[in-house]
Amino acid sequence: MNSKKRTSIFSHLKRRDVKRFSIFMTIAFVFLIFSKLTNDYRQSIKLKIDLNDLAEEFVIKNDSLNSIDVLVEAKGIVLVPFIFKDYETIKVDANKDVYISTNAIVFDVQKNKFLIANQLGASYKILTMKPDSLVVPYSKRASKYVPLLLNETIKYAPGFDIKGTFEFNMDSVKIVGAEERIKDINALETQNLTLTNVNSNINETLGLVTIDGVEVFPNSVRVSAEVKRFTEGKIEVPVTLVNNSEDVMINYFPKTVSLSYYVDLESFNLVTASDFLVECDFSEIDEKQAFLEPKITKQPDFIKRISIKPKRIDFIKL
Repeated sequence: MNSKKRTSIFSHLKRRDVKRFSIFMTIAFVFLIFSKLTNDYRQSIKLKIDLNDLAEEFVIKNDSLNSIDVLVEAKGIVLVPFIFKDYETIKVDANKDVYISTNAIVFDVQKNKFLIANQLGASYKILTMKPDSLVVPYSKRASKYVPLLLNETIKYAPGFDIKGTFEFNMDSVKIVGAEERIKDINALETQNLTLTNVNSNINETLGLVTIDGVEVFPNSVRVSAEVKRFTEGKIEVPVTLVNNSEDVMINYFPKTVSLSYYVDLESFNLVTASDFLVECDFSEIDEKQAFLEPKITKQPDFIKRISIKPKRIDFIKL
């Protein structure tokens, strides 16, 4: 029994020694870290220059050039944040701290050492800075209005089609960007309008295709169209001969052609032969050709998908 008691006491003392050792090691580690963090270190850090109050007409071409490398001396605890971030931001007044040349914004790094040191704070001692001057190329912002182009993939229900044309709620949009970036942009496309089995009027909002470095105002438009029920119509129209020589008599046949067309039901009864003009241009044939090609040179705006028969008009010289 005494032996068991001695063993129990020994185990208890051993556990206490392990616990004391662990506490000692923890305290030693904390003091070690603390001593490291309070030591002075040299480290290269990146400073990104933020140009405040830069006029809207200026567009920075390459934002990656807008930074400087600084070798600093500071306590370890001060440098800890740079483990988690790549750079520190320095604010620069674009109206008084930089020089604007013809094609670049110039920031004299050495001349503005005090400005940089003041924003970094007293915890940092600046040793070196590179480059001596920061040259950031820019271009001037320009704007203009461009027309819209509709991208669409629309399938209409049987017997239906669009009457007239698609209409936007505005005839153009404003684009803003670097002058050399927008000078060759002559129109702006919409996102694709995809619809199926359409049998009623179209009224949709579409975004616009984005272009890198170009802002668009507004960035969406409304497109509308009138959809009607359509049917096929046919009509006989006389053929007119044009540009025939006065000293050559021509006889041609047939004297009329049949036109097939697609028209909305509301306009079906409004179509007459006088709405069309079919011509054969005698000046377009060669000497060995024995036929003329009829062409439709006039038709109502609301007519769609028109075709002509026959496609050849025979002729003889008298």
